[in-house]
Amino acid sequence: MRLLAVLGGLAALLPAAAAGAGTVRIVHLEIDGDPRYEETRLARRALAQPLGRPHAGAEVAIREAQFVGKAVGVDFTLERVTGADAKPLIAAVERLHGQGVRYFLVDAPAAVVAELARAVRSRDLLLFNVSAADDALRQTQCQPNLLHTLPNHAMTADALVQYLVSRKWRSVLMLEGPLPDDHLIAEAFERSAKRFGVKIVEKKPFVLSNDPRQRDQGNVALLTAGSDHDVVFVADSDGEFARSVPYRTVRPRPVAGADGLVAVAWHWAWERNGAPQLNSRMEKQAGRRMADSDWAAWIAVKSVVESVVRTQNADFPAVVKYLKEGDVTIDGFKGNRLGFRPWDNQLRQPILLATHNAVFERAPIDGFLHPTNNMDTLGFDRRDSSCAL
Repeated sequence: MRLLAVLGGLAALLPAAAAGAGTVRIVHLEIDGDPRYEETRLARRALAQPLGRPHAGAEVAIREAQFVGKAVGVDFTLERVTGADAKPLIAAVERLHGQGVRYFLVDAPAAVVAELARAVRSRDLLLFNVSAADDALRQTQCQPNLLHTLPNHAMTADALVQYLVSRKWRSVLMLEGPLPDDHLIAEAFERSAKRFGVKIVEKKPFVLSNDPRQRDQGNVALLTAGSDHDVVFVADSDGEFARSVPYRTVRPRPVAGADGLVAVAWHWAWERNGAPQLNSRMEKQAGRRMADSDWAAWIAVKSVVESVVRTQNADFPAVVKYLKEGDVTIDGFKGNRLGFRPWDNQLRQPILLATHNAVFERAPIDGFLHPTNNMDTLGFDRRDSSCAL
């Protein structure tokens, strides 16, 4: 009922005669053999990890768009393109752009997203990053035609640290993995800790290995001994080590980061703002629950649909202006009207703080205030941004 009411409201704003009949093609780009979706990794069902390709979330959004599309005389379609690396994806974008396609969802690691965005920088098109959380894509590697619907590391770290402060858990033991992405997560947490007054009392490296020479670096009891702390934060992009940390610490302390308490864009246990209906549609479409990147793909498609409808299917520059200059407000089923930050093209949004089967809080936490929009206490505010669009 909620979906019909929302779509019906959109349709009422725009009679079919007012919108030029036509087709809006949306293309989902992805990497063949992307290691983030390797079967054994997906089978772990680790917190803060994808549960499958986010194309499924885009499919849910396209199905939702059909109702309003018919009402306004526009047919929204979704196509899927796979490439081995950035080069075939760039070629595909160039070819499809020549056919009139202007909207692309990008499901790829950060390096591929950055290369693709640089290559098509001069084209009149929009790329939506739906699965790369790297801060650099919103900072030094930002591009004017690259929008981000997945929250970045800075946003999720700020959400988590706000919660720790609200609980008066101000001393943290950090366990950091050896992977480059682990380092990015740790850097973001350190920035947030400094921003909100949380002390990292010690930082220790961990290694997940069968090598007996590295056994001590994978021993949770040894790693968590010797320091007094309120919380253990685990920077583990893979999630395999993190799931062994809760209930194995020397002191009885909560665990956060990659397991225990996680900060996520979406969680199947979120029960407010129409979320159960969205989760139900995802499970019906994909046969699994919705996770972060699925939601990011869903909201990216929804952003395009909303902008096309509200501008009465105007030409591409008018849609972009509406989408990027703060006029668009999108219902992400998280309780706030969402829109893109003009200084770095990041979708501002609440962050959910959850365990494996419950959502405990939604950030920004009460009491963390901003002069214009409290959601800008999460991630890079305008004054903090090094993006030069």
